Amino acid sequence: MDPAAPLDRLDPARAAAGLRALPPSCGPVRLIAVDGHAGSGKSTFSALLAEALGGAPVLHLDDLATHEELFAWTGRLLDQVIGPLSRGESAHYEPYDWHLRRFGAPRPLPAAPVVLVEGVGAGRRALRPHLARLLWMDRGPHESWARGRFRDGPELGAFWDEWTVAESRHFAGDPSRPFADTLVREWREGYKWLPGPGATAGANHFLTERDRLSPPY
Repeated sequence: MDPAAPLDRLDPARAAAGLRALPPSCGPVRLIAVDGHAGSGKSTFSALLAEALGGAPVLHLDDLATHEELFAWTGRLLDQVIGPLSRGESAHYEPYDWHLRRFGAPRPLPAAPVVLVEGVGAGRRALRPHLARLLWMDRGPHESWARGRFRDGPELGAFWDEWTVAESRHFAGDPSRPFADTLVREWREGYKWLPGPGATAGANHFLTERDRLSPPY
């Protein structure tokens, strides 16, 4: 086997089928977290996966964070989202407006068979008991932050300075990657899908044996 050979590109339909086959984790919902550093590509990947899942709902954690509470949104998520979904009810959360600096009108989040939660800290300790799978966008912090800064432009440079400090502090005290079931890596025009550090036997049963044995390079 060529040690430099790339993995097969992730088939979104196959990944979606594997996620649908998981047992529910939050009431009737299979709650899938997509975590990773800011700028690592979580939103783009989540949109692709949601489409493969037939339009699965996606909760963006940017809607729950605020300028003053970059990571202190756990209570809102548990009260407004996890609680209702665990009862099989549609959730209603109040998205934060980053321009007006206030919460907006409640937005519905249905108790669909699969619901995606994407954002930095989606795999945090308080949420893991409610997750069917934790996916980690496997791009390093400095590369991710550089991408994010380029995307947002120099006018948000001061915010990024504050954010990187807060993110580093968060992951130092409550890391997600060691508990990830799956590592997702961008590869050319697609993604690689690898068993993560927290994967248990059978956790990635929709991976092929070739996926499991090929080196992550």
